[in-house]
Amino acid sequence: MSSDEPLRRDGAFVRGLIADMKEMTWDRIGEHAIANAKRNLVFKDDGKSIAALRNSSMGEGDSAVIVAAGPSVRRQNPAQLLREHNYRGLVMATDSGIAHCLRNGIVPHLVVSLDPHPTRIVRWFGDPKLREQDLEGDDYYRRQDLDPIFADEVRANHEIIALMRQHAPQMSLALSTSTSLQVVERALDAGIRIYWWNPMLDDPDEPGSRTRALMDMNGFPALNAGGNVGSASWMIADAVMGKRRVALTGMDFGYYDGTPLTATQYYWEAVDLVGEDRVAEVFSRIYNPHMGAWFVSDPAYQWYRECFLEMVAQGDCQTYNCTEGGILFGPNVIFCPLKDFLAQAG
Repeated sequence: MSSDEPLRRDGAFVRGLIADMKEMTWDRIGEHAIANAKRNLVFKDDGKSIAALRNSSMGEGDSAVIVAAGPSVRRQNPAQLLREHNYRGLVMATDSGIAHCLRNGIVPHLVVSLDPHPTRIVRWFGDPKLREQDLEGDDYYRRQDLDPIFADEVRANHEIIALMRQHAPQMSLALSTSTSLQVVERALDAGIRIYWWNPMLDDPDEPGSRTRALMDMNGFPALNAGGNVGSASWMIADAVMGKRRVALTGMDFGYYDGTPLTATQYYWEAVDLVGEDRVAEVFSRIYNPHMGAWFVSDPAYQWYRECFLEMVAQGDCQTYNCTEGGILFGPNVIFCPLKDFLAQAG
């Protein structure tokens, strides 16, 4: 078996879920994304089209580093490496990667946000309206294998607010029209420059396309986000920013072997699907030959992996996975440590 094909331990049940993931994702968030885009039309003139960033001079040279927030970030500390190497290329962060960057002295040139969830995503930016009672019914942050600061959610929120107060005006935000009202208002209040784009919900050339309807409504271009903010960031680096070498960090699409299933992002969704007694059946163990180690993943992340590999095959840039963990490996992905990429980038 080649290193392009993952050695995996799962069953037909998981394979079936992966095959159905596109429809399941639409059922979970599709209508929310469209409703948000319609509501966000009133904020259209508070930003520019992402087309304004086309081949932007943001960051020196032809390289970019994307900082996401997967479990590997705790072990590899990519922001520290960026600082130590005095990296001057484009630094992009997913919304979930903001805290890691700012806490380690790196101000990303461009942040990307996509998820339409009505209450969670704003907290990556620091939520001035957050109350302790708001945390009682949602363990999303404190449950997961994230940056340790999120174990104390109130303290983390205050810290991110302070960092954003200092650095937000220096950052730009590639903001999907699908995002929540809270995120839009927070971005405007913080003074981040907004560049709008539509998520590609379907084929815009097909009759009755939802994506085409959004584009006609607001005039913004649509981008294939691959179902997640990390993949969307890569697409923007390649297709919009015109970078020819793009490094990924924190894009694990999985978890270190032995991670409690309760610490995974979609645990409660898995429980809702099959019940707690069968929840382990939803997860797979996948061998990463580059790391010589097994990782745990779920159908959503495995679908993201498949989508991303399809995107990379059609991209113009060289893609380097510098995560040093997880399950994102395969054709057209160069797997290497971040320090090696930075040494080449200069």
